[in-house]
Amino acid sequence: MRRYIARRVLLLIPTLLVVYTITFVLMHATPGGPWDPAGDKPLPAEVIAELNKAYGLDRPLYRQYFDYLWKALHGDFGPSYTSRSRTVTDIVRETFPVSIQLGLEGMALAILVGIPLGVVGALKQNTWIDYLATFTSIVGISTPNFVAITVMVLIFALSLHWVPTQGWDGPFSKAAILPAIALALGPAAFMARYTRSAMLDVIRQDYIRTARAKGLRESGVIVRHALKNALIPVTTFAGLALANVITGSFFVESVYGVPGIGRYFVTSISGRDYPVILGTILIYAALVAVMNLIVDVLYGLIDPRIRYD
Repeated sequence: MRRYIARRVLLLIPTLLVVYTITFVLMHATPGGPWDPAGDKPLPAEVIAELNKAYGLDRPLYRQYFDYLWKALHGDFGPSYTSRSRTVTDIVRETFPVSIQLGLEGMALAILVGIPLGVVGALKQNTWIDYLATFTSIVGISTPNFVAITVMVLIFALSLHWVPTQGWDGPFSKAAILPAIALALGPAAFMARYTRSAMLDVIRQDYIRTARAKGLRESGVIVRHALKNALIPVTTFAGLALANVITGSFFVESVYGVPGIGRYFVTSISGRDYPVILGTILIYAALVAVMNLIVDVLYGLIDPRIRYD
């Protein structure tokens, strides 16, 4: 197991290098630049030249590539072009905890809703309960999170006045309810579908019939034997979904005004803030890789037959 983890950690280095290279090339291949005018008054050429010199944008692209890479390896993601009093590290330190709190809250809600919904759908196959669970899952899969947050704001905030229309006061405030539900909607629907499919396959296995023939209680058969084996595909999706809801909640944070890293990432793209874009994507790629590793390790804990020797 230790050798497997060590190999996966070492594999993270070329993975991040490829992600960084692709992002760097795409940023500089896209027309425009960070000093493009936001209105009708463009900056003088002398000012643009001074800004390019100050931030190293006048150097050849290969120099910019290796300079930023060297600094990133030492934990320095550079200054922000739009918030010049702060560095990318400062921005990540301020915004990333908010996204983590919101993402964990949304993922916890998705697990609490999705897995029981899938189990009930499998145990009540071809009944109205199963059809209702399937319909709910289809609605969750088909509805983008930015559409869900917009509709919920219109209904629960503007019409009913139950929650605020925007903002963030912490994970246990009223302001966190709508964005958490919007983030949980898609993962909960997918987990319900994965859980239902896996449970339908597992409950027909011989060892489930044997457990029932021994006289075990039905709840024990489902929880201890069926559900544990059915959680392997669900765990795979849950690991990727957790990384996605933490750093991929760009639209939800932007629509609801949550001061997370997703909202700032959208702002940095429109402002061509190259250091913020690179730093955010590298953090996202590292988080996805780490979550994949955690999921692979969890396989061995869920199913003792799985080994990495």
